[in-house]
Amino acid sequence: MVGTSRDAQMADLSRLERLGIAADVELVSLALNDFRSVLKVVSSAKPQEIYNLAGQTSVGLSFDQPVECMDSISVATLNLMEVIRYLGGGIRFFSAGSSECFGQTGEMPATEETPLRPRSPYAVAKAAAYWQVATYREAYGMHACTGILANHESPLRPKRFVTQKIIEGVRAIKAGRATRIQLGNLDIWRDWGWAADYVHAMHRMLQAEAPGDYLIASGTTTSLQQFAQATFAVAGLDLAEHLESIEALKRPADLAYSAMNPCRIEAELGWASRRPILEIVEKMYNDELF
Repeated sequence: MVGTSRDAQMADLSRLERLGIAADVELVSLALNDFRSVLKVVSSAKPQEIYNLAGQTSVGLSFDQPVECMDSISVATLNLMEVIRYLGGGIRFFSAGSSECFGQTGEMPATEETPLRPRSPYAVAKAAAYWQVATYREAYGMHACTGILANHESPLRPKRFVTQKIIEGVRAIKAGRATRIQLGNLDIWRDWGWAADYVHAMHRMLQAEAPGDYLIASGTTTSLQQFAQATFAVAGLDLAEHLESIEALKRPADLAYSAMNPCRIEAELGWASRRPILEIVEKMYNDELF
């Protein structure tokens, strides 16, 4: 397991301890934006597969730190693929893409053929990484692919993400530590799925005989208002009494509606995840990883 800092490594190790597999993990320091660091680690580890889920993960944060966002996603992806090309040996590479790259999808759900129209620094960085992977796959014959991930949730979500902010906020209200939750725009629609299911899709992509890019999503679109309503319902609370939407928390250029159609990965690789939003919320609220 690699990380960009000791603090990041320890946070990852803490998460893995909850999975009961930390004893089998070796911590390795890696600066993904430094080609020599990537070369040293990969040549030493000699992996058969690399799953790149690193980089800045917050759309909101990307507006405040766009340079760090591009560096940690696009430059990091380029360094990994160039190291794989330089070393040879057929290392298979998975890159975590994002459905945010599609921008506004309108009423038609996005597929792998939908044009990329990113509307945030995060989405721009992910779109750049997507085309880098496609170029290396075609130009150098690498087994490299991008999983275009829709929103994927679990109790491991950092608290800065809006879904975890809702979960933690409702817990605090239930425990009497708070009375209200303040959020930005509640009328945004996303495809929210379960992260553990999506990891199976990532693995299945790298086991495929031929590399390809796939949309990893549930195929169901839910509003943030509905996500919050489900969370309050799980806790036995009334949303209307405790939730407030304020202008100051709205993003500069938020996507109003985002829908996904993951039919290709089901047809070609046999993967699908259709957990209802209430089940996802219940598992997050009850701190269940699986």
